Amino acid sequence: MQSSHAAAAVSVAFDDPNLVPDAGLVPVVRLAERARLPHLVGETVRIEGAGNSGGANPAAKVMSLVAGMCAGADSIEDTGRLRHGAVPALFDGVRAPSTLGTFLRSFTHGHVLQLHAAHRKFLASLAARTPLLPGADQVAFIDVDSTHKRVFGPAKQGAQVGRFKGIRTLHPLLATLCTPIARPVIAAVRLRQGKSADARGAGRFVTEALATAIKSGCTGVRVLRADSQFYNADVVAACRRNGTHFSITTGMNPSIKRAIAAIDDDAWQPIRYPRAVVDPDTGELISDAQVAGIPHYTAFTGRKKAEQVTARLIVRRVRDLAKPPTEGEQGELFPVWRYHPFFTDSPFQMLQAEQQHRHHAVIEQVIADGKAGPLAHLPSGKFNANAAWLTLWAMAYNLLRAAGALAGTFHAKATTSSIRSHLIHVPARIARSARRLTLHLPRRWPWCEAFTELFAAAHAPPTT
Repeated sequence: MQSSHAAAAVSVAFDDPNLVPDAGLVPVVRLAERARLPHLVGETVRIEGAGNSGGANPAAKVMSLVAGMCAGADSIEDTGRLRHGAVPALFDGVRAPSTLGTFLRSFTHGHVLQLHAAHRKFLASLAARTPLLPGADQVAFIDVDSTHKRVFGPAKQGAQVGRFKGIRTLHPLLATLCTPIARPVIAAVRLRQGKSADARGAGRFVTEALATAIKSGCTGVRVLRADSQFYNADVVAACRRNGTHFSITTGMNPSIKRAIAAIDDDAWQPIRYPRAVVDPDTGELISDAQVAGIPHYTAFTGRKKAEQVTARLIVRRVRDLAKPPTEGEQGELFPVWRYHPFFTDSPFQMLQAEQQHRHHAVIEQVIADGKAGPLAHLPSGKFNANAAWLTLWAMAYNLLRAAGALAGTFHAKATTSSIRSHLIHVPARIARSARRLTLHLPRRWPWCEAFTELFAAAHAPPTT
């Protein structure tokens, strides 16, 4: 590729009032409106009082923030891209970044909880109107995990040096929903201080996520999956109260070690992974393992008898390559193993339950997706403003997933960065005829069919 020789010289001029940089926001914003996001925010989020002048008309401000994030904004200032070129001709009520910053800083903890409620209702509305969670009436998985987001501002509220020495972080908690044939969406989020324990408030959080799952159409078999930091009686009790199975990594405490030591050598079944999987302890790729199950293991024996739970303990073991077998003629008969147990009442048979539990790692893709986009920064010095920003990202993420589902098979499983690149960041020129606007898009755009599918679905007459 090289510069064109057809022109003697090339110059630039930023002077066309009819150009739009992100034409894909037209069907995406329309989809949000059809899913009643402005209405849900208007009836749920009430920021009132003399000290909250920035909280007026929250619906318009939430729509501006969500649309900005869908276009790739990772800071409050980035939302200014909604005010350039001919974008104001397509949307009413776009707010300036300074106004949106004031709005976010007006949030209290109670207002953040109101925004959480709007997010839950919005997800249920999207799921009812789009093929967001196909198969949810058969099998659905709820994944819970936490992450740390490094921050740099010395005055940022809630940032603490915790798990990572010398690094100040905030500590988001997430719950996602997925099915065997659908990419995950975000059911619930929480922002905590950097030093907060991973499982702090996990029982309440899981209860909220499971209620959202049911309202979003997950009416079949539900299985909650989590890592060992969520292996506690409160999480399991929340699952049982809400008619949901659990599959939770246990770690290696003394009781688990005794149970594993009692497994007969003949009980181990070999398993070979079609695709190598990442070992959670070493990061190495492994292709072979062995699996065994203990049908009746009682957990939480240190608590009241009513809080103790008996279910299956499924154990996967792999060779510990860092510790070679015992030397000698029979050394290979005595390999060294590493064990990965999880506690479950899953209704599926052992090898299938083990495979499903490993797929819990899908939530890491959601976290990575966020950190590559709107969660690249937590933009405010105020803790509750950042908590609101986290929830708005969850709304934008789910909206993009719904848009991808409407656009076709490829975008239903694409990352949100690919959805932005293919369907949102489409330049267009506006042509006006009477009161009608026509968007002229690039000829031979590779994803024109997907864009057309999304546009048609978002603007189709409502069904009765």
